[in-house]
Amino acid sequence: MPSAPLAERLSIPSGPLFFPVTAYGHDGALDLDAYRAHVRQGVEAGAAAVFACCGTGEFHALTPEEFETCVRAAVEAAEGRAPVVAGAGYGTALAVRYARLAEAAGADGLLAMPPYLVAAAQEGLLRHYREVAAATALPVIVYQRDNAVFTPDTAVALARTDGVIGLKDGLGDLDLMQRVVSAVRTEVPGDFLYFNGLPTAEQTQLAYRGLGITLYSSAVFCFVPEIALAFHRALRDGDDTTAHRLLDGFYRPFVELRAQGRGYAVSLVKAGVRLRGLDVGEVRPPLHEPAEDHVKRLARLIERGYALLGGDV
Repeated sequence: MPSAPLAERLSIPSGPLFFPVTAYGHDGALDLDAYRAHVRQGVEAGAAAVFACCGTGEFHALTPEEFETCVRAAVEAAEGRAPVVAGAGYGTALAVRYARLAEAAGADGLLAMPPYLVAAAQEGLLRHYREVAAATALPVIVYQRDNAVFTPDTAVALARTDGVIGLKDGLGDLDLMQRVVSAVRTEVPGDFLYFNGLPTAEQTQLAYRGLGITLYSSAVFCFVPEIALAFHRALRDGDDTTAHRLLDGFYRPFVELRAQGRGYAVSLVKAGVRLRGLDVGEVRPPLHEPAEDHVKRLARLIERGYALLGGDV
């Protein structure tokens, strides 16, 4: 593992956070050569971190054995140039198992996703994430969304939990996030990391920046890293003109296209990777492939996005 702790490496957002898709061959099995190539391309393009086997990586569709194999492959491909954070989810026992598999595979940290199906009270959620954090020596980022939404008091308790270094927000309630940030800042000494984890997070990142949240996931980095990097630089440099140009000309149309199908936050991204020349296979069920017309629209949008960059590339 790199000498610098994960929180230190992530605290300075040197580039977008990369959530690679998981590659499958034509027989539906893992294609590790394509997966390593995908991860390697992202790291070389300037990703600040690799989040392997998370939402975009179809965590839900992987067996524990496939999960460990993919995380290990991501670590090998990253070669220490970017930290690798692995997903962990389902019920507490399985989440602990995935956490330990990720640690054995050499991951630098964990993204703890919501528990499966159940709607739990705050005390149950807190116990769940504390058990996941205690299961390994890996630092943990907790993912808020769906059935895992935290009050400011619970967020403070999480921030006080050994091993928990941050909160990724996939809910989009800015009032709640402002109260969470304020409560943790007031009651917990030291730094705590926050991430915008909404689908196509660039679309909302200007608003999150206003809360002081500079870290965000970038699914489009999988297939148009130059566009994602240009947007990231614009935010870093306060270049709102470029940010607005990319939002209006690329990100908003992409979000509108993504809304045309359930599961497109994954399957449309995977189609984009294939359009850029890397065969990562199709998504596994219950996700489905985008309609042919939607893939054609995506291809045109990619061309438009690169045209918008002008001299930025």
